[in-house]
Amino acid sequence: MPKYLFEVSYTAEGASGVLANGGSARRQAIAESIEQAGGTLEAFYFAFGGNDAYVITEYDGNVTDAAQAMAVAASGAATLRTVVLLTPEEIDAAAAKEVTYRPPGR
Repeated sequence: MPKYLFEVSYTAEGASGVLANGGSARRQAIAESIEQAGGTLEAFYFAFGGNDAYVITEYDGNVTDAAQAMAVAASGAATLRTVVLLTPEEIDAAAAKEVTYRPPGR
């Protein structure tokens, strides 16, 4: 199944929820939501810096990932950026695939 990385930034409301209920409860809630959508939670980490959390998931495809991302965004408790992750074997397959490309101005 395809893997996705969510880079999560909590709003003030979301941060208040984490403070009130704790990090383990947030990870459990995220895992339940992902599993309900048919995916699996591979990793969940809180972080310092520009993002508050990083979440790696597996979904059956982009539609399920997009549905999860829209649900998070609609909550107003967090903003996120989704990164599609590729395996080394997928990059091997991409490198072997012939494509044509003409750069601008040529």
